[in-house]
Amino acid sequence: MASSHHASLISFTLLLTFLSFSNAQPAAPAPGPAGPLNITAILEKGGQYTSFIRLLKETQLDNQINTQLNYSGNSYTMFAPTDNAFNNLKAGTLNSLSQQEQVNLALYHILPQYYTLDMFQTVSNPVRTQASGSNGVYTVNITSSMNQANVSTGIVDATITNTLHATSPLAVYSIDKVLQPEDLFGVKTTAAAPTPASKSPKSTADAPSEAGTASTSANSAVGTKWSSLAGLGLVGVTLGALL
Repeated sequence: MASSHHASLISFTLLLTFLSFSNAQPAAPAPGPAGPLNITAILEKGGQYTSFIRLLKETQLDNQINTQLNYSGNSYTMFAPTDNAFNNLKAGTLNSLSQQEQVNLALYHILPQYYTLDMFQTVSNPVRTQASGSNGVYTVNITSSMNQANVSTGIVDATITNTLHATSPLAVYSIDKVLQPEDLFGVKTTAAAPTPASKSPKSTADAPSEAGTASTSANSAVGTKWSSLAGLGLVGVTLGALL
């Protein structure tokens, strides 16, 4: 009887042990370290930013941005125009820009700070971008409500339509228009050429004598000669300083 009870106790213990092993779940693997940020991969995942990717690659800013994000501790916010936004530009717009102007256009879509959508509601305008030119640093104005955020350049007003990435140190927002800085796309005015003053004819009495004319010409020639020599001397001094 005791032997039977002991056997039953052993069987019950083995059953509990088996059940505990059966119900045990394998521990979830610890998440590995996040890979390096790649702005091109983020845009490609969005699926409609081919033109903007091309602009970043042709200006070699894609690699520079990735390097800054992953190795320099910098943070950025990028506005990414869709392919449709580029298609709405006037034909030949990008080709009319020089290489440096294309760089500034791409940099104009990047802010040197990480912004969440909520931060846009209290941002202080104007907001500096990474671009700069003859008129100094290019800026934008950002306005935001609970449902919508807009980016204004003074020429176009773009709307943020989607969030592609929003984890510090990088935020990437989709916009429906290409941001156009006034320094590149504003109306350029050219100064009118001054109107030459009309000369009134001189009377015979006011005309210099031939001797006076000869004397003036001689003095002019001497003055020109000294000016030339002075110029040569200045060039010689400059070259001597450089050498």
